[in-house]
Amino acid sequence: VQLQASGGGLVQAGGSLRLSCAASGSISSINYMGWYRQAPGKQREFVASISTGGSTSYAASVKGRFTISRDNTKNTVYLQMNSLNDEDTGVYYCNYDRAGSRFWGQGTQVTVSS
Repeated sequence: VQLQASGGGLVQAGGSLRLSCAASGSISSINYMGWYRQAPGKQREFVASISTGGSTSYAASVKGRFTISRDNTKNTVYLQMNSLNDEDTGVYYCNYDRAGSRFWGQGTQVTVSS
């Protein structure tokens, strides 16, 4: 299963964006799917994850502002991002775990202007 992230762009501080991660195949059997991001000059960091049962986990820096969801009928995972600030700028990647390996999709750029 390959992943393709989209929905990034340029947004003013305080604004919102919704990222999508479309899978080339069924995600119904993939327990863990998540989003990471990488800011310029920094390491890639965890943002949010969701299980098949709908359990979610968030980084402290985005909790209360970001919401991860999944639609298994559309083989897509979403990341709704609200109240964006300049620290949210970076390339956002979606991923999933299967058989002990982690698979990554191409990233989508999010730039927040203050």
